[in-house]
Amino acid sequence: MSRACLRSVAFVLVAAIVAASAVGCAKKSGNDIKVGAYLSLSGPDSTFGTDTRAGIELALSEVNATGGIQGKKVRVLYEDDKSTTQEASQKVRQLIDRDKVVAVLGEVASSRSLAGGLVANTKRVPLITPSSTAVEVTQGRDWVFRVCFTDDQQGRVAARFVKNDLKKTKVGIFFAAQDTYSSGLAKSFRDEFKKLGGEIVVDKGYQKGETNFTTYLNELKANHPEIVFVPNYYNEMVQIARQAKQVGLPGSTFVGGDGWDSANLLEGAGAELEGAYFTNHYAPDVPWENSKKFVGEFRAKYKNMPSSLAAQGYDAAGLLFDAMRRAPVLTPEAIRKAIAETKDFAGATGTLTMDANRNAEKSIVLVKIQNKKFTFATQVSAN
Repeated sequence: MSRACLRSVAFVLVAAIVAASAVGCAKKSGNDIKVGAYLSLSGPDSTFGTDTRAGIELALSEVNATGGIQGKKVRVLYEDDKSTTQEASQKVRQLIDRDKVVAVLGEVASSRSLAGGLVANTKRVPLITPSSTAVEVTQGRDWVFRVCFTDDQQGRVAARFVKNDLKKTKVGIFFAAQDTYSSGLAKSFRDEFKKLGGEIVVDKGYQKGETNFTTYLNELKANHPEIVFVPNYYNEMVQIARQAKQVGLPGSTFVGGDGWDSANLLEGAGAELEGAYFTNHYAPDVPWENSKKFVGEFRAKYKNMPSSLAAQGYDAAGLLFDAMRRAPVLTPEAIRKAIAETKDFAGATGTLTMDANRNAEKSIVLVKIQNKKFTFATQVSAN
């Protein structure tokens, strides 16, 4: 056989091997469904991200244990946005353009859901945030959904709880002025409390990133509020609670929002916040059967109690997988439509229906801090 013939045969053999490999790879890649998740897995809000991932992983293990969706296993690809909005946009873009995911889960913080949601909406890929409560997250974005309540809802509920349940009429408000979450929640509380006939005796915004709150706290104390509403994140609340104790403001003075929900809050200031309340999506001891089942499965898998962030991650993933099962084809458009049609989804945080604005219709939980634990206090309608 001539050298030319040998080269031709070799070329044909190599081409055949490459083609066979390509078919094998295509077959392998076609056996799973890729879903993206972008979370704060590092940086100052990393507890939020890691807790959410734990909930997503539990839902993922459950759906794959029952055969997956339409005969295919689901695979979740995680990206760390490092607790920054710039990284959030970049990671969502990578998941959609590079990894070709059919849907995205994330983020926890509203600022990062606004950033990532803009990308997902532009590229027409459905995104479900587990925990972003800022009203603007879903506004005007047909491809962005949430499984949590909104800031205006929880602010109104907190105001009604303080006025009607705690019977307090004079309150202070203390919030992070430059933060979308904190300032938005403060506004909804302020408006509702005034509407109910209550009095705001002091209303203070502080600079985001502040660490010395003593001057602010002394001013709050001097105005003699019966309750101080502090809708911020757990890392700042630890410092505020410690410094409040030093100036003589007891923990029972404070009411907060769902940004308090972290084991780090209990570890850092559980004693200082004894008797405080906060609005939340969930508590480990809520008396709902779906929640009890979730807690049991979570403890079996991770050997600890779940946070509400874990429960919401579980619900966001579970609702997405439920919609994917109902979708006639596994395309972003079909999945988006199925998510929008969700009614009475039984989740760990309650029964959820998606409304016309892509927000969850569900109840809000009031959590009390007792003996360095989060305990269920009551359940209030968000409407």
